[in-house]
Amino acid sequence: MEFFAFARVSTDSAQLQAALTISCLPDFCASVDKVFTDHGDYGEMYCLWGQFVVNREPIRDGVRFSLPGCPNALAWTVAVNSEASGEVVVHCTINRRRPDIDFADSIRQFVDDWTVGLEQNIALFPK
Repeated sequence: MEFFAFARVSTDSAQLQAALTISCLPDFCASVDKVFTDHGDYGEMYCLWGQFVVNREPIRDGVRFSLPGCPNALAWTVAVNSEASGEVVVHCTINRRRPDIDFADSIRQFVDDWTVGLEQNIALFPK
């Protein structure tokens, strides 16, 4: 299943990649409570679903994060929207076609939290 949200943020992919580190996840998403470790391309965090290893991968136009130990194979991408200037897309996926309603609602909240966090913390983006 896929979930999308769009943040009104004027940035480029280099700034987005520089700003979105594992350590900064709680700054950009209220659903991420704490980061325990950040080793650059992987770390450990606590979020609304519990404690997970998180991987970070720079991709074209943004960053992809994944929770490799998540039973739902949750992953999300934060990238400059090539179709709309001044917009960043948050795209989250899981490996379930019909997840539990409460779980789907929590993912929607997670994606919405990313939108709010990106829009409110534009000052954290490098110039």
